[in-house]
Amino acid sequence: MAVLREVGGRDRQAGSSPDAGLPARQDESDQPGHRILGESVFKDTLVRERKRADRFGAPFAVLIVDRTDAASDTDYWVPIVASIAGIKRDSDAVGWLEDGAVLGVLLPDVTRAGALTVLDRLRRELAVRIGEPALATVSMRLYAHGLEAGPDGAPFPPVDLLVEAFLQEDQRPFRDAAKRALDVAGSLTMMLLFAPVMLVAIIAVKVTSPGPVFLRQVRIGRRGEPFKMLKLRTMYVNAGHGIHRDYMAWFIKQSAKETQSGAGFFKIKDDPRVTRPGRVLRRTSLDELPQFLNVLRGEMSLVGPRPPLPFEVEQYQPWHRRRVLEAKPGITGLWQVSGRSRTTFDDMVRLDLRYARTHTLWTDIRILLATPRAMFKGAI
Repeated sequence: MAVLREVGGRDRQAGSSPDAGLPARQDESDQPGHRILGESVFKDTLVRERKRADRFGAPFAVLIVDRTDAASDTDYWVPIVASIAGIKRDSDAVGWLEDGAVLGVLLPDVTRAGALTVLDRLRRELAVRIGEPALATVSMRLYAHGLEAGPDGAPFPPVDLLVEAFLQEDQRPFRDAAKRALDVAGSLTMMLLFAPVMLVAIIAVKVTSPGPVFLRQVRIGRRGEPFKMLKLRTMYVNAGHGIHRDYMAWFIKQSAKETQSGAGFFKIKDDPRVTRPGRVLRRTSLDELPQFLNVLRGEMSLVGPRPPLPFEVEQYQPWHRRRVLEAKPGITGLWQVSGRSRTTFDDMVRLDLRYARTHTLWTDIRILLATPRAMFKGAI
């Protein structure tokens, strides 16, 4: 794909002060051009930077510009690359993670504030060059290593997720296209089929406890990208995540010590935070119905690993991370129809990885057909 590989530097006023949290950089007009590294070179650069960070304790971040869903439209890459050239430092590296679709900017020795400053400047630069409507088609996000969490306690997704995702990704365009077609057709069908049930569930949630009917939870999707997953509210308002956070930390760490016969429960039993209708919705998984909208938006699939909360990913062992790398998150999956909550966390991850490596269109159909039986048995 013929995409702009170099773009000349933009003039800037001499003597301008550097951004907060960022080392000073030279006037870009002195630079003859800004090279865009190819996939293999840029991935090697990321791996070397990750190793350097381990040796010297040096923090760094990677800014991702993703146009996977509109990659065939190459016209926007010219202003995108020009905008990056206008905001990057001399020490930063720019290259393709997926040629013509996903561009990365490596930000070595940067602070959290500095990384956020770069992201904000790029958004503003692009808004000027391509306009706000076109900017909505460009996904930009930060991955980091060694940076502090924000005031809300939420860290950036780790760079390890990014490196592993693009180094290990298995490209099967025909299989992926068939899966996406099934997702769109299936989610539309299910939304129509379950519309009466959804209406009853909404009324039950609304009249039994104060608060919103729907929740938008931040979850971790494929390649570690956060997104907002929709659910019907099953808990009292302001119930908090303390119980779940403590339970998941124990569950993940103790998983290897549990035998199959003594396996724990993936969901907390008798959770006091859950409302009376919420217990029914959870037991039958009807609280997941709004996620068909996430499927239509391409953030989830009908079948795949369940998307974890950010604080759950923080507890993962390195091999656990592959469950959020190798497949798009799903509403149902192999572990749900193979035992659901009566399994260890390690066994759940192994089932997710087996699905990610071997799934076909027929696999998805079989799992979808097996899901209603598991739902009505109360196993889901």
